[in-house]
Amino acid sequence: MQKIRKGDSVVVLTGKDKGRTGEVLQVMPKEDRALVRGINMVKRHQRQTQTQEAGIINKEASIHLSNLAIAAKDGKPTRVGFQVVDGKKVRVAKRTGDVIDG
Repeated sequence: MQKIRKGDSVVVLTGKDKGRTGEVLQVMPKEDRALVRGINMVKRHQRQTQTQEAGIINKEASIHLSNLAIAAKDGKPTRVGFQVVDGKKVRVAKRTGDVIDG
């Protein structure tokens, strides 16, 4: 079970976007990376296709999972632990002890 999943709200811990929050769009567990909406934006040159115009576009680049932390209910970063509740393994916020729904 992954500690960070698609749809989670995360805080960036290091790098140029330190302190910013965003929603996880995609997790790549084999590479230990994730795409976060609005974080780690890069410019890419785009060739024209039938659906998209040519030009320079902004898009999200992946960021390493070690540089992300789940945002607790108060918006501060928290570590993630696991507990068995009602026979199911669930993620738990270490800061507050709350179960992270997902």
